[in-house]
Amino acid sequence: MQAPEPLLRAQNIANILDMAVKIPFIGIRVGLDFLIGLIPVVGDATMLLASLRIVHLGRKLGVPKDIQLKMLTNSFLDFGLGFIPLVGDIFDLFFKANVRNVRLMERWWIENNKGRVDEHAQQALAQWTEEFESSINDKAG
Repeated sequence: MQAPEPLLRAQNIANILDMAVKIPFIGIRVGLDFLIGLIPVVGDATMLLASLRIVHLGRKLGVPKDIQLKMLTNSFLDFGLGFIPLVGDIFDLFFKANVRNVRLMERWWIENNKGRVDEHAQQALAQWTEEFESSINDKAG
């Protein structure tokens, strides 16, 4: 079972914005949000728009208003702190607002589709078990 398209797109956007590159030696992952956010005002404003795209995809997916509000809070907190030199940049390294927002969407989607996800997992496990047993029998036979 695959996640719906808006959730997959939100995951891709969040990965690009927050996790695209691993900084050598220290192992922290950063993305465009950190890099473009280094440009005062314009960078932060541009990244806010990208972050709001994830919130829009959540809305399109049917995420409830209270979760959308948490997502907006994350996005605007990231945006607001981005205006504080150095502090905002360090905050960006660790807060990862876009990844947080996608995790909220994923958690909501899984909770609302748990039965279907569990059923799909059981079917996949049964198929794998059948194929594994068949391969064992072929080798033994």
